[in-house]
Amino acid sequence: MGLGDLKSSTGLQVLSDYLEDKTDVAVFEAVSSPPPADLWHALCWHNHIKSHEKEKARLPGVKKASGKYGPADVEDTTGSGATDSKDDDDDIDLSRSDDEEEREEAKRLREEGLTRYESKKTKRPALVAKSSILLDVKPWDDETDMAKLEECLRSILADGLVWGLSKLVSVGYGIKKLQIQCVVEDDEVGTDMLEEQIAAFEDYVQSMDVAAFNKI
Repeated sequence: MGLGDLKSSTGLQVLSDYLEDKTDVAVFEAVSSPPPADLWHALCWHNHIKSHEKEKARLPGVKKASGKYGPADVEDTTGSGATDSKDDDDDIDLSRSDDEEEREEAKRLREEGLTRYESKKTKRPALVAKSSILLDVKPWDDETDMAKLEECLRSILADGLVWGLSKLVSVGYGIKKLQIQCVVEDDEVGTDMLEEQIAAFEDYVQSMDVAAFNKI
């Protein structure tokens, strides 16, 4: 439906009747030449639009296929209506296809991100629990070689054991105890193990006490 073929006399007659009270630059551009004199309304309309050639960009009308204009009961012989309908259907299909592709792509990226996160979390090394221990080691008397006593303690080696600073602290009557710090991995070294190995140096060590114990 619409104006029909504007290059035929029938189409121009329809246009003349239709444009009796209308003006549209989009339709003007569809007419190839001025209508004949007996189609008075169409001719006047054409001349009127042509007289505003420089201003026609501001005249009403959105350019569409001529089949979109005119009386609804006039058959469209240009074939534009069927083409437009097909184009609209194609646009809708393409739009839906794009939406589906975007959703699939978003889903794929989300799954890849989760996989990378899980992989990193699995490879992440477990935290090692450690403790800082301050030991008080007492000698038998004031004649005990404290340098040798400390040497004996530092000779104790184990995975997860690191010896730290030490100092001598007076306990009275000229006797001094050795106060020494160490850091241990809780799963590898315990205070019972340290006490057992330190007590083994019985020529120098009278007793051992834990002065301070702190988790790191």
